[in-house]
Amino acid sequence: MRHQTLFLLALGISSALSAHAAQAAEPLAVTQAQYREVAQTYSVEGVVEAVRQSTVSAQISGRVKEINFDVGDTVKKGQVLLRIDERETEQALVGSQAQVMQAQAALTQAKASYQRSVQLFEQKYISQSALDKAKADYDMAKAQAAASEAGESQSALARGYAAVIAPFGGVVASRLVEMGEMVTVGKPLMVGFDPAQMRVIVNVPQYKLAEIGSHPQVNVELTSLKRWVSAAAVTVQPSADARTHSTQVRVTIPANEKGVYPGMFVRAHFVVGKASKLLIPASAVLRRSEVVAVYVVDDKGAAKLRQVRLGEASGENEVEVLVGLNPGENVALDPIKAGMALAQPK
Repeated sequence: MRHQTLFLLALGISSALSAHAAQAAEPLAVTQAQYREVAQTYSVEGVVEAVRQSTVSAQISGRVKEINFDVGDTVKKGQVLLRIDERETEQALVGSQAQVMQAQAALTQAKASYQRSVQLFEQKYISQSALDKAKADYDMAKAQAAASEAGESQSALARGYAAVIAPFGGVVASRLVEMGEMVTVGKPLMVGFDPAQMRVIVNVPQYKLAEIGSHPQVNVELTSLKRWVSAAAVTVQPSADARTHSTQVRVTIPANEKGVYPGMFVRAHFVVGKASKLLIPASAVLRRSEVVAVYVVDDKGAAKLRQVRLGEASGENEVEVLVGLNPGENVALDPIKAGMALAQPK
């Protein structure tokens, strides 16, 4: 059955490439299958998260009157994300300023009264208790003036919260309010993250911690991007989950890695040792339905399709061959071109 499948596969490729039969034959680029010592890895699935991600919330109550950014927009640090109607806070500030003026006037009067009381006491016109009362009134007026000034500062600060400012530069991940919506203190408004600093969160079983070590070497496979990157830093958390008996490991991705965003599925490959494997380039593998094969090229340059069984990928560009290929055999680097050569009339 396997030989019949391979025959039909080769026949299908030959039929599909019959239009190229008139082209002149060219020597096939080949590579030799060889055993090489490569890193032996322990792989675990993980999820990307932003190192810096925050939810911006309302610090005053009011109606949203301006929204300057939406999901996916790039924001610089200090830019105004949105504005809340500040009329209520403005009235509070005016009231606080009036209280400050009132307190300052009372303080001026109390100070003058105390100074007069001191002079009268020195001339023996008033008693010690009258002087003490004037001193107490003066101290109370000073305290009230200080409290009113603090209230004014707080009201001015609250008015500043009407403009919601980006705490750092990044990308808006979600917008949680609409124009004209009424918000209260603590209401989440927007969520943003910094795409320049990303990391992968994985959970490693406790029995594997000794193998990966305290300072592990990790390569991250970005499966959806078909790309590998080396970890910039690795942090093994000093605690374990009592339910799963696993430890969280944070794998930092190099800064400004293009195409990486929070929530992506990835694989982290921890180096745990060395192993000798029979390797070929991943580009030499032909995959059609359930059939995995390569074109083996003999000493005369003739290509023949052969089914193989593969093991784990070794890095970004190579794959291990478990069955179907012997060390030293040549395989075509371009299986499509090899199929075209096989389809050409002799």
